[in-house]
Amino acid sequence: MFLEQFPSENKVNGWIEVICGSMFSGKTEELIRRVKRTQFANQKMILFKPEIDKRYSEEDVVSHQGSAQKAVMVAHSDSILSMVTNEQVVAIDEAQFFDEGIVSVCSQLANRGIRVICAGLDMDYLGNPFGPMPSLLAIAEYVTKVHAICLDCGNLAQFSHRFSEETGQVLVGAVERYKPLCRSCFNAS
Repeated sequence: MFLEQFPSENKVNGWIEVICGSMFSGKTEELIRRVKRTQFANQKMILFKPEIDKRYSEEDVVSHQGSAQKAVMVAHSDSILSMVTNEQVVAIDEAQFFDEGIVSVCSQLANRGIRVICAGLDMDYLGNPFGPMPSLLAIAEYVTKVHAICLDCGNLAQFSHRFSEETGQVLVGAVERYKPLCRSCFNAS
């Protein structure tokens, strides 16, 4: 069971939390929920999103359900370190779209006593590990895997099936390009 803790002034106790799963599983919704709790607790927080993700907004992290939270858009992971000043919490959405440097950035922040919350796809549309996510999962103190519902059969879904013709690993989209599938339906597709 995950127990939320908060850094105290006199003690360095940063950590990394990773929320992962398929498209439409509620990763960003969970990230926003955790961010709102930090705001309620009057903690200094900053939320980042990758420059590539402009689906719903350039200024906000937005879930597929429409929940939104102000965010800072960055092109490269190393930009994050220079933007974090005295925040107690750093949140990062769509971590799979960042370069491999995001792993070191998250580790450095946690080593400074900061709570780091990342959300991202753990697998790409082919069912392979996605970008820096395996490394983030390996170094995280807390991992939450969320699941969608398979649109073909109704079981729990952990795969993001792409039904468009594009073949590159990175293709930002939503319901117009992807649907969640369970293992059986993914293998049959």
